[in-house]
Amino acid sequence: MISFTAENKAVTIFPGSEPDRPVIYLNTFGDEGEQVFQELQAHGCPDFNLAVIGNLEWNHDMVPWDILSISEKDAAFTGGADEYLNFLIGRIIPEAEREIKGKPVWRGLAGYSLAGLFAVYAVCRTELFPRAASMSGSLWFPGIKDYILSHGEEVKAEHIYFSLGDRENRTRNRTMKCVRENTEEIETFLKSRGKDTVFQLNPGGHFNNTVERSAAGIRWLLGRP
Repeated sequence: MISFTAENKAVTIFPGSEPDRPVIYLNTFGDEGEQVFQELQAHGCPDFNLAVIGNLEWNHDMVPWDILSISEKDAAFTGGADEYLNFLIGRIIPEAEREIKGKPVWRGLAGYSLAGLFAVYAVCRTELFPRAASMSGSLWFPGIKDYILSHGEEVKAEHIYFSLGDRENRTRNRTMKCVRENTEEIETFLKSRGKDTVFQLNPGGHFNNTVERSAAGIRWLLGRP
């Protein structure tokens, strides 16, 4: 395990054993990155590099544009995804890949909740990640469905994983009620564009089995040909 700080972002690398293995970038809310890595190791997976980024400005770095708070408990969302994506590409990735063996055969981008939203948005903005995983992604986010559906030609990722808990749309929050509908529609649209996609429905709500769900998405990316 190798750790470094890029400005205020905490980056932890779990390097692969062999050179020229894939690298997956996992944006995290807390310190769950090591748990996800251990879950992957426990269930067996191909050799790869995992780069975990934490200490994010969650309601800023992970969201594409400004929206008001969706509940009394939440802060407003201030769109910083493009700024963070540029920082990820220009600063974090070069430093991270100096710490792994050889050169990555491909890069993946993964995340849970708002980081799942970011993963889907990011593959519309860059060709750097041919594989992406959005676990319980916040695809209720106002405007994101229309954005993806109108930018289909810009999605260069070939393998995209989506998952959701089967109770996530059963919420009193009117903004978030559309999460399953939006996720299924986005996945179906990308599949119709020739992408290799899957939608996995898991038992439970948004906060159930987050580590296991995150590992499942990454395992799917690693298992694609």
